[in-house]
Amino acid sequence: MTDFGSEKYRDEVILVARILLALLFLTFGWSKFTNYAGAVAYMTRTGLPLPSIAAAAAVVVELFGSLAIILGVLTRPVAVIVALYTVVSAFIGHPYWTMTGADAYGNMINFYKNVCIMGGYLLLYITGAGKYSIDAKLGLTVPSLKTPAH
Repeated sequence: MTDFGSEKYRDEVILVARILLALLFLTFGWSKFTNYAGAVAYMTRTGLPLPSIAAAAAVVVELFGSLAIILGVLTRPVAVIVALYTVVSAFIGHPYWTMTGADAYGNMINFYKNVCIMGGYLLLYITGAGKYSIDAKLGLTVPSLKTPAH
């Protein structure tokens, strides 16, 4: 079976995927960082305990986690952390099952977007950061595993 050229462009596509996966959290992490009071107010409205600590955790995971993913620093453990954060934030931020009408529909879309983003981070956990990363410069990447032909 052919790999449809995926091995030829593997590292370039992993780099683009890392950037695209991290873009959402980079944007919103920066927003929370620059408007921390607003982030705390949002965490308070969602009913989270210790909203200041929750907002700080969100900034760390979203902003610094996305920067680590983009740069390819400790990619595998950071990808797992961000994946877990993504599914937790889906349940906290988009509880569509408690809503009706347009609110329920919009939150259901966002809930499942989070689930899909989680899938991307789990895949990144498996693939690693690729050649264009700090992980590769530090020798923390695993070369591509070729499946022997049968």
